[in-house]
Amino acid sequence: MNQSHFQYHVFFCLNQREKGEDCCMNRGAEAAFDYMKKSVKKQGLAGTGKVRINRAGCLDRCAEGPVMVIYPQAVWYTFVDNEDIDEIIESHLQNGKVVERLLV
Repeated sequence: MNQSHFQYHVFFCLNQREKGEDCCMNRGAEAAFDYMKKSVKKQGLAGTGKVRINRAGCLDRCAEGPVMVIYPQAVWYTFVDNEDIDEIIESHLQNGKVVERLLV
């Protein structure tokens, strides 16, 4: 059996569309990405066999953004503030429980 390099691999849509079109970057995705990356490292969750937070281009869910997707389960989340990010870290990344209220 091939084991995943990371327990959880999180991809943040950080796409910037032209001419003011709806996109994750216009909804605070960069700040949320930075916050989650720092929080995961600070809590000792980052690294091989643990959690990896990555940038992604367009994930094609612009109207539902900002969005992130967590693999290997392919769970899609939206978020509005750092409290939402904290809840995803604690519930999903630490305890394996999906945060139903933030699902896309």
